Amino acid sequence: MNPQIEKLYTKANKAKRLIIGLMSGTSMDGLDIALCSVTGSGIKTNIEVLEFKTGDFSDDFRAKIKAVFSKRQVDLQLVCLMNEHIANVHAALINEALSEWGYKNEDVDFIASHGQTIFHAPKSLHKMDEYPNGTLQIGDGDHIAVKTGIITLSDFRQKHLAAGGEGAPLAVYGDFLMFSKQDEDRVMLNIGGIANFTYLPGSLNANEIFSTDVGPGNTLMDQYMQQHYNQFYDKNATTALAGELNKELLSTLLDCDFFEVGFPKTTGPELFNLDYLVNAQKKSSTENIEKENVMATLCHFSAETISNAIKKCFGNDASAYIFMSGGGMHNPLLVRLLKSKLPNCIFSTTSDLNIHPDAKEAVLFAVLANETLCGGQINFGERQGVPSICMGKISLPE
Repeated sequence: MNPQIEKLYTKANKAKRLIIGLMSGTSMDGLDIALCSVTGSGIKTNIEVLEFKTGDFSDDFRAKIKAVFSKRQVDLQLVCLMNEHIANVHAALINEALSEWGYKNEDVDFIASHGQTIFHAPKSLHKMDEYPNGTLQIGDGDHIAVKTGIITLSDFRQKHLAAGGEGAPLAVYGDFLMFSKQDEDRVMLNIGGIANFTYLPGSLNANEIFSTDVGPGNTLMDQYMQQHYNQFYDKNATTALAGELNKELLSTLLDCDFFEVGFPKTTGPELFNLDYLVNAQKKSSTENIEKENVMATLCHFSAETISNAIKKCFGNDASAYIFMSGGGMHNPLLVRLLKSKLPNCIFSTTSDLNIHPDAKEAVLFAVLANETLCGGQINFGERQGVPSICMGKISLPE
């Protein structure tokens, strides 16, 4: 047996495994690094977050990602080079984090890397019958494995596509294993660049689980702040709170075929971007309204699409325990609007479930890697968008 395969086998059979989960989302604010201690698998998975940090991206690195991100036409050579460059940057951030935390690289059994999404193209976006759903994440797993010396799992979304899904949202798998609770229906709401939620039935029946993207979370607000205020995001919703809702613009923003597509569905900044906003302002004759009013309206737009989706699934009087995660949960105006639109729901965060909200997505990929290595297929039934699969390609460091 190849010694590397033997090493993989030995580590997968350990009673307790140390797995680093990585996440770099569409907001590109940095690399979330979660060092997790994992035992068991399937519904017996037990995960403890030992350490967590967000490794900062330099402005230059972020600009290079943006040059190939969410665009129909890009420099193909730069895409090729960034596949390697992103992986090298991520590996360096992992090595720095382990040194900071007092761990040796050989202490860690596996890395689970999401990579960096640069384009997401479900059929609902590209509308070409001869092509399947598509998505592309770069940041090569082999480079991370070699640079860290740690077995790395990566490229999780491709198996989901191959099995008939859209490559997202993958949260349904980790949410089920980490957060399900007997006799308590839960909604796990993640407000990242794009907002999505997972419904976890109190019956613990995987066949009843439901997960979907619902529309923009922070992406439009962040893009607008970066363009007009030279700020990465609207901290504490200061700009949005200084403005007022423009109902004409909101109505036009909501007039999109995506919101009529049935669940589950996925989307991304390929649709919800500044061009989308510019076109909506032209249609609603709101090109000259104050920038603070645009920000206020964009915040209402995110709140409206999230609450509308939850009402469509659970009725206008929706009553559920909603556990939030993602950057949007730090936006006080967005959270206030959600609570007002869903008055019968009880809102809290994944902190109440012992997972730091900002770490949740990184932890998710540690759980997905653990299932691929140590678990098996959980039967999610035959429903569209939730194939019963394990995910992730394995890269050996030698």
